[in-house]
Amino acid sequence: MKPHEFSDEELLKRIGLRLKKLRKEKGYANYEHLAYELGMSRSAYWRIESGANFELKTLLRICRLLKLNLNDFFKDI
Repeated sequence: MKPHEFSDEELLKRIGLRLKKLRKEKGYANYEHLAYELGMSRSAYWRIESGANFELKTLLRICRLLKLNLNDFFKDI
């Protein structure tokens, strides 16, 4: 399936799963540590990885912290 064939909810879930995978690859075993470095509450970050809608600027902050560009982030979604 192509991205435009997924519902918004499905895409948000895929983005959340991608964030979780990349977080672990970058050495953050617990989402709490990444949330702390981002200055976010643990529950707010957990919701993002669970597929909640969030602001694009939050994704940019996460990508900067993980040293990723947006092309790399979205390539497997």
